[in-house]
Amino acid sequence: MPACADSSSCIALIVGAGPVGLTMALELSRHGVPCRIIDSAPLPNDKSKALVLWGRTLELLQQSGSVADDFLPQGVPARAVSIFGNGRRLVHMPFQREDTAFAEPLMIPQCDTERLLTTRLAARGIEVQRGVELVEFVDQGSSVLATLRHPGGAMEQVRCQWMLGCDGSHSAVRKGLGIQFTGEFDPNDWILADAHLDGPIPHDELSIYWHAAGIVAMFPIGHDRFRVIADQGHAPGTAKPADPTLEDVQKILDNRGLAALRIHTPHWLAGFRIHERKVAQYGFGRVFLAGDAAHIHSPAGGQGMNTGMQDAVNLAWKLALVERGCGLRDELLGSYTEERSAVGDMVLRDATNLTRLATLRNPLLQFIRNHAFSLVGSLSAVQHRAIASLSEMAVGYPHSSLSADDPGKAFTTEVHSGDRLPDAEVLELGNAQPQRLLTTLRGTSHHLLLLPESDDPTQITNLLTSAHEACQCYGDTIEMLLVLREGSTGAAAASAVLSTTATATLGDVQIICDVSGQIRKRLGVRHEALVLVRPDGYIGFRGHAGSWPKLEAHMATFLLPTRSMGFQPVAQH
Repeated sequence: MPACADSSSCIALIVGAGPVGLTMALELSRHGVPCRIIDSAPLPNDKSKALVLWGRTLELLQQSGSVADDFLPQGVPARAVSIFGNGRRLVHMPFQREDTAFAEPLMIPQCDTERLLTTRLAARGIEVQRGVELVEFVDQGSSVLATLRHPGGAMEQVRCQWMLGCDGSHSAVRKGLGIQFTGEFDPNDWILADAHLDGPIPHDELSIYWHAAGIVAMFPIGHDRFRVIADQGHAPGTAKPADPTLEDVQKILDNRGLAALRIHTPHWLAGFRIHERKVAQYGFGRVFLAGDAAHIHSPAGGQGMNTGMQDAVNLAWKLALVERGCGLRDELLGSYTEERSAVGDMVLRDATNLTRLATLRNPLLQFIRNHAFSLVGSLSAVQHRAIASLSEMAVGYPHSSLSADDPGKAFTTEVHSGDRLPDAEVLELGNAQPQRLLTTLRGTSHHLLLLPESDDPTQITNLLTSAHEACQCYGDTIEMLLVLREGSTGAAAASAVLSTTATATLGDVQIICDVSGQIRKRLGVRHEALVLVRPDGYIGFRGHAGSWPKLEAHMATFLLPTRSMGFQPVAQH
């Protein structure tokens, strides 16, 4: 390694301070893992780049602060998406879901997303170190030794327990690992214009126009400002196309049936090629990849940044448990690739298919596409599936080693282990104001939801006692919530149980009431049930009244005891 004038150490070194790296730092700090974040760029990004925060990402961002207070005022909610073909609207799909507080995607420039995340991070005492470049690194088994170059050329050697590559498609971390980034190019050239539009176009919808000559997609940014994306036909080579002029963009609008729109006052004009690439593995010893460092794909669906930010959330809680000595390293960190690589494959496949569909050149295939979308696009079931996919609410880990199921007859088939926990309105005991279930579950622990079949105090006592016996050795790694049926009788029954049962037997149990039975309905609960929810809001286990041995066996596959016979956890370094 080059000679270094300085040396230091840290627990986690995050390389890259885009949305993924910032989310990683925010989540690690929220889980109590000290981290350092660097970026080779001397200044923050000032381009709009990725424009949309989908509902699932907003739910996860809500864990570290109020989305309503910081993100929502900076963006534009998209109420619907419309697809046009042959001069008429083929599909109009409102963004509607009952099981989330964030049904509508938020249109917000990436530079604003990064600024807001940086502000949240600064509030935790973490500053991005800019102009700091990763030169090289070596995973030495017990730690990673990295060499950094500071502005002016000063070199620093850093010893970290974990290195997290969030440094984009040209990732120095991925290159340092020597990992193959396999995939292909889309055969077309594309242009992008971030500019203002005058004319008949909705300011609260995503508008997609299919034309015989190609696609034009328009995304609102706010104050008459839009992102316009269009393909220019088959690329003559593999080089990046030239940046368009404003006149070039207007000519495309004119030639594709959108002459009534006038584009002006550009903020950013760019030509680009679509790369579709992915690594096979996201983790290598003590080094991990996330976001564009691990996968890049077509902007169709607008899921690249969201997928990367969700990579960070997935890894952070697992790394935190391992670092605290509360989780088994190989099982937890191995599940990161297992879960997120499958999601990356799905997003890559879906984005590629959408791009191919939108850029069909054959007139007959264009006619079939338009006719099919016109027929089936208005069906509620089709729209529901499409919204779930776009919003990434449909992302789940049903085949993960961290997902186990023993539903018995306690559940129907609405939701399974590995699925996202649906949100619902709840009432906390002693609080007359309803709030969201996911807000109640904010924190860094697993949550065990206990759903009794009735308000019978004996049944509730037995349920709580069994839960405490199953979870007592895990300390605050698992928090318990008693989910009572709607109405005051359930709360009164629970109060009676808690007032007559020793605290040492029950432990700390939070009591909530299931407003209008939303939780039970959305989970498909029919009888007494238990649901283990991971820190990232996905269901890790479903069980019935007799599932306690299987729950205990499942937890033991990835968690370590934190409170048993004086045992004190030690980080697995």
